Amino acid sequence: MTDPIAYYREYRPMMDNQQVKELFSDFSFDQLLDVWRSLSDDEATDIFLHLSPEVKLDLITELEIEDQEKIIGKLSAQGKRSLFQAMEPDDLVDIVQSVSKEVRRTVWENLDDESKRETLFLLRFDEDDAAGLMTPRYLAVRSDINVGHALAFIRANSAKVELLFDIYVLDELQRLDGVVSVKDILSASDETKVSEIMNQRVISVLDSTDQEEVARTLETHDLVSIPVVDQENILLGVITFDDVMDVIREEQTEDVYRMGAMSGEADAYMNSSIWRLVKKRVPWLIILLLLGTVTTNVLHHYESIFLGAAFLFMFMPVITQTGGNSGSQSATLMIRGLATGEIVFRDIGKILFRELLVGLFMGGITGLVILLRSYFLPPGIDIYAAFVVGISLALVVFISNLIGTLAPLLIHRMGFDPTVMSAPLMATLIDVAGITIYFETARRLLSL
Repeated sequence: MTDPIAYYREYRPMMDNQQVKELFSDFSFDQLLDVWRSLSDDEATDIFLHLSPEVKLDLITELEIEDQEKIIGKLSAQGKRSLFQAMEPDDLVDIVQSVSKEVRRTVWENLDDESKRETLFLLRFDEDDAAGLMTPRYLAVRSDINVGHALAFIRANSAKVELLFDIYVLDELQRLDGVVSVKDILSASDETKVSEIMNQRVISVLDSTDQEEVARTLETHDLVSIPVVDQENILLGVITFDDVMDVIREEQTEDVYRMGAMSGEADAYMNSSIWRLVKKRVPWLIILLLLGTVTTNVLHHYESIFLGAAFLFMFMPVITQTGGNSGSQSATLMIRGLATGEIVFRDIGKILFRELLVGLFMGGITGLVILLRSYFLPPGIDIYAAFVVGISLALVVFISNLIGTLAPLLIHRMGFDPTVMSAPLMATLIDVAGITIYFETARRLLSL
């Protein structure tokens, strides 16, 4: 069967429910996501109803908000209860926070008491903080029990947790005391005390830790999950790697948007209205437009220089382009280093010293290249004029590299996102600085 969707559309009236289940049982999760937008509302609902419970749970959390609302609205009361009560608490909260008030009411009315308690608990926290990512379902034991009792507890409760890898050890006040892996428990004898095999050096995050920092911590320590604690070290929940993957994807999308001078909302393109796409792009476009007009003022200020050195106009584009490229390169290195934690503001002295040397070398090399090119190749200006262009480019590259280094560091230090300094904004600022340096250097060297 080459096209299951076409087959479904043609033969659905003659198919019973079991045949529909079998038709889509071999469909991979990625295939479902790929074809979902091509389905009508009725087709999507019908297919969703005949998917396995596990695939339903995975699919509903990955769909766009609009599609989630459509599916939820078409489900029966029993279908809603089965779906919501089987969802992980953190996934359920994500849906509750995203959908409309009407759909949110429907979700709430179909939750059991335990799910309501978990949902209310998680809704207390900011969705961008660690506690907003965690699930309150985890397995924890006391340090004074033996491995045999711990194994019995794990067998009885393993179905309640999303990921069974680490078992947390708590004291009588629910404070995090240690962690022990399931592997270590299985390897120990039944009489061994948990305190003898647990690791007391637990890597955890506070409930208020930003989600980017959580992702960085998981990546740095190669963890599958990480516990979330409050200021008193009381265990609140656990963040698993799959939730962090979603965070990384969202943050990367937002950074890419900002690097393209757009607002950093990670919305799906096909689900965004024309007006929403315009609103995403036009604010920064206007800002860059107004900043770019400063170049006009700079050119007007040095207008008289063109009369005495027309060759300057010919090399202006290459000066600004090379300066912009140099600034963007250093800004990209800084932004990437800040994002990964490799670069911190307290090292600004060392960073500045390194980039000063880098800027000097790059300026000297590019200046020499443009000098030779402008003298030996068409249009072939005289050697003194070629020196003016070469020295100007060397200074522009040096200063641009310095701006590209300092701007992201200072913006990050002030608590803002350094990605706003990349690409379009960086190019616009360096255009203004580069043209000013270019003509001022030429004016002084040529005595114009």
